[in-house]
Amino acid sequence: MSPVRTTPPRPLEVTEVFPELAPFARPAIRLHPRPGSPSVRDSSVGGPLLWPAAEPWPHCEEAHLHVDSGFRQSPTEIRLERRLRERRRPGGPAPTLTPGERALQERNAAWLAERFDDGSPEPAECPVPMLPVAQLFLRDIPLLRPPGRADLLQVLWCPYEHEPDYKPSTALFWRSATEVTDILATPPQPYEADYPGYVPEPCVLAPETITEYPNSLEVGQELQQLLNDWNRWQAAATGVDSSYAEYPREFYDTHLANAPGWKVGGWPPWGRTDPYPRYCAVCEARMLPLLTIASFEWYGGDDGRSWTPQEDQAAAADSHHAGLNPSQPTRVEVGRTDNMQIYICPTSPEHLHTDLIQ
Repeated sequence: MSPVRTTPPRPLEVTEVFPELAPFARPAIRLHPRPGSPSVRDSSVGGPLLWPAAEPWPHCEEAHLHVDSGFRQSPTEIRLERRLRERRRPGGPAPTLTPGERALQERNAAWLAERFDDGSPEPAECPVPMLPVAQLFLRDIPLLRPPGRADLLQVLWCPYEHEPDYKPSTALFWRSATEVTDILATPPQPYEADYPGYVPEPCVLAPETITEYPNSLEVGQELQQLLNDWNRWQAAATGVDSSYAEYPREFYDTHLANAPGWKVGGWPPWGRTDPYPRYCAVCEARMLPLLTIASFEWYGGDDGRSWTPQEDQAAAADSHHAGLNPSQPTRVEVGRTDNMQIYICPTSPEHLHTDLIQ
């Protein structure tokens, strides 16, 4: 696990001003991924999976969108380029690969040449090995509701966008960690990624439990009207900045409702579309948010950084260069800086999941 991360206290206790919101409170666990070197026995984002050697690695068999834009990079190449950018300084000389990075680059080039020189079809036309996105152990993330004796959730995706929603296809696996004794040492990886933002950086986690409330679009018109009543905010002596007087609901959504970033449980973010319920294709139960895969851990600007963990506020205030945004530790970008929400059936987590870009 990475060092502790602590969400700052909210500007006010929203249920004291709007007790009508109390029934909507939900627990969520902010994962707080930060770059590191997780092992197969750790909860992680983009890290190695505790995968049985005898179990086939998941491949995506769907049709893949592929435009020959000149982008031809394997996950290894993408991560090596990120290492170089991290070491580059404005006005300084171009960084060079370390001997270990150079060896990795050469092995990757030989691996690619072996596949393309033997008459293999274009990568986008092949079954594509999926990439690890998250591995979550129940011991670290107690909000998980695994089926049976399972205590581990593994999430993978295909690093290509798929029609009609133009997002990576996802796969979920529940398993019992103690039953995995012979571990797959070298999982297959895709020939290339459709977009660098679909290649997560290995990150350790610092889980933190918080309480969330729904986006105002999800609470119904009567409560929306209350949240829009500036007089009520003033009567409660909340000290909310007068810049929100015209749209006080915006203050609620930005600072009091649901947290940004990678998280388990809680309430989903909305905005790209109005909220709409998701129902299980097997039993028709209303599905619940399982995992939010986020492009950013906190929003930009002074207001948007109210969710920035206390331990990260100095870094968030500093300028950054070469894509080294401290609010984007995983380097993931879904839907071009949106969020991917994964939903599961509350009756049976093994029922087919669904996902949505917001």
